[in-house]
Amino acid sequence: MFTLDDLARIIAERARAPADQSYTSALLGKGAAHCAKKFGEEAVELAIAAAAQDEKAVRAEAADVLYHLLVVLRSREVELTDVMSELERRTRQGGLAEKASRRA
Repeated sequence: MFTLDDLARIIAERARAPADQSYTSALLGKGAAHCAKKFGEEAVELAIAAAAQDEKAVRAEAADVLYHLLVVLRSREVELTDVMSELERRTRQGGLAEKASRRA
């Protein structure tokens, strides 16, 4: 089964390719702000697809969101394993309690 770790590894490989040969490399070459903007655009497209109840579009846009999220992480030198550790830490308690703890 294909995992986010697989995708992160592919993004890391493609980041090393010349920008004229790799969309990933071209995105990263434009900087973190550009990567973040692209991620935001994809997130909006996912929200629109979900609101329209278009399951095929939701799958496609969710894939775009996951890809662009990992590109943003790469652009900021944040490892997926660090994000997963943060999620693991947060799930040790209920969602409402965890959210309240972030306000403190």
